[in-house]
Amino acid sequence: MLRIICLVPLALLLTNQLCAQSNMNHETKDMQLFQTTREGDRLRQIDTDTLVREDVDRTLTLKPIETHQTLIGIGSSFTESSAHALSELSTKERNRVLEAYFSPNGAHISLTRTHIASCDFSLKNYTYAPVANDTELTHFSIEPDYNYLLPLIKDAQSIAGSQFHILASPWTAPPWMKDNNTWNGGELLKEHYQTFADYLVKYIQAYAAEDIPIWGITPVNEPFGNNSSWESMHFFDAEKMRELVGDYLGPTLKKANLNVPIWIYDQNREELMLEYAKAIYEDKTAAQYVRGMAVHWYQSTIDVGGEILDEVHQKYPTFEILHSEGCIDNIGNTEEIGSWLEDDWYWRAEATDWGYTWAENKANHPKYRPFFRYTRDLIGGLNHHFTGWIDWNMVLNTRGGPNHVNNFCLAPVLVDSGKDQAYLTPLYYSIAHSSKFIRPGATRIGLEGHDETEFMATAFKNPDDSIAVIVFNLTEEEISYSISLGDAQETLSITAGALQTILIP
Repeated sequence: MLRIICLVPLALLLTNQLCAQSNMNHETKDMQLFQTTREGDRLRQIDTDTLVREDVDRTLTLKPIETHQTLIGIGSSFTESSAHALSELSTKERNRVLEAYFSPNGAHISLTRTHIASCDFSLKNYTYAPVANDTELTHFSIEPDYNYLLPLIKDAQSIAGSQFHILASPWTAPPWMKDNNTWNGGELLKEHYQTFADYLVKYIQAYAAEDIPIWGITPVNEPFGNNSSWESMHFFDAEKMRELVGDYLGPTLKKANLNVPIWIYDQNREELMLEYAKAIYEDKTAAQYVRGMAVHWYQSTIDVGGEILDEVHQKYPTFEILHSEGCIDNIGNTEEIGSWLEDDWYWRAEATDWGYTWAENKANHPKYRPFFRYTRDLIGGLNHHFTGWIDWNMVLNTRGGPNHVNNFCLAPVLVDSGKDQAYLTPLYYSIAHSSKFIRPGATRIGLEGHDETEFMATAFKNPDDSIAVIVFNLTEEEISYSISLGDAQETLSITAGALQTILIP
């Protein structure tokens, strides 16, 4: 055990050292600590004096001069299902949820995603180009979004202090543009590559006309499909995605004077990332339109995928990696509905996913703790080069829907239909611990003393020069630790399964 003697307050030394490094003046303040615990703390500010222990198990060493990626944002997704669930609430309760997500007093999420036309978390199939063979897109209209989706986004924009980007993804082209002429599966016909590019540009322009800027776009959600179970469109061949991006979508965006970066792939963190990166990043024509790669987490419930994320980053360091979707899926199919309406369930290894029942590699899909999955992925993903992290549906009902194909999932906020009640699950707080304190433009800094199995941590320096350190205890025992910078150390402790954010102004 290492005994720590604090001669200089850490916050003061941090302020002085950062001032010297940045040649800026800093106001000296004591650091703040917020925590979420299995026992019931929810982003609660804690007096750090109550956490001090004499013996220290771990030491986290901050290295502000060592810098890594710059953060775009952290947040969740606008879906028609989320909008419908929120519509069941009174104005007061609905606003409480929106404030919780978008206000600086809440999670203050800064990066969101939405679907282009329908997805599984829509009320039904729909497209913006319903008239077959309308290659001029004369009948194009975003009218289906006026009922639920657009009002939700506009209300989020109206929250005081809200600040967020929107990444948009199509689940499928209009069926008549595909070789199977249906919603699920199939490939985009070669003669409609340009039509589809025009369709996506019209979507961006239509949303801009509603004062909703689309910040980024992916060519298609999950190009390997979902076993054709709901809206999908296959791009099994990386070369075909390269062709769509480089020869059609990119030039069409440029011609329309739309500065909307493309994020390729939009699928799980697997070896195929390298194939798509090679095909598109190494093609100068396509690469000029691409900012990076979007990824999902469904390849495993326990592995962040750090090895493949690191390899892609090392080979193509100028292109970013963004987590564009993740959720607790398979809900209601194996778990008993209602068990996940209690806080403690999120700390119990009872959740299962699609892979638990039918994946070939079941080792990656054991029963797991939902709070751990979210928190592990946020911290681990950020430590493996993520510049952004987006949850899937921000709100659903307590059935895990609505979902027009019975693909029920969890959301960080659940609406109890008919009772005018919204439940902020522990997953919401997992996101808020990062989104509230790590702001867009923050730079990840060096941090030693953490690991990926028992004691996870990451650290970012914000644009205002404050430092946010996120610490997660994955063990069943309390851990005492110190945060060290130069000659100063501050001793703290964290209970089993708890999450802490330390903010150093």
